[in-house]
Amino acid sequence: MARRSGGPGSDPEGQQDLAAVLAWLDGGPEPERPLLKAAVKESLSALVERAPGRSVEVRVPPFGAVQCIEGPRHTRGTPPNVVETDPRTWLGLVTGVGSWDDAQASGRLAASGSRAGEVAGLLPLL
Repeated sequence: MARRSGGPGSDPEGQQDLAAVLAWLDGGPEPERPLLKAAVKESLSALVERAPGRSVEVRVPPFGAVQCIEGPRHTRGTPPNVVETDPRTWLGLVTGVGSWDDAQASGRLAASGSRAGEVAGLLPLL
């Protein structure tokens, strides 16, 4: 899912990368770390493109974190609106394979602050 001019999965290599991630989400083998990193970073960038701003911080350790959604800007200390999850859960949400409610109920996704839940309305991205 490395970024290419036509978007995720728009060329043969991108389609292979997307297929590898989807297969992993369906119980297949875990893709190599560089592919996971690229997929997370690309999807976080797509989230920012869809909802620019600095009101909510989305964290997917160890690969990335972004701020998104218009509104009051946060500059110091712990942000008041934070979403944090692991790469597998995040990519499941991005692709529509997983649900926000299930991820939150299982403890795989933490959403704190009055605006953190707005990220759910932006997903899936694909």
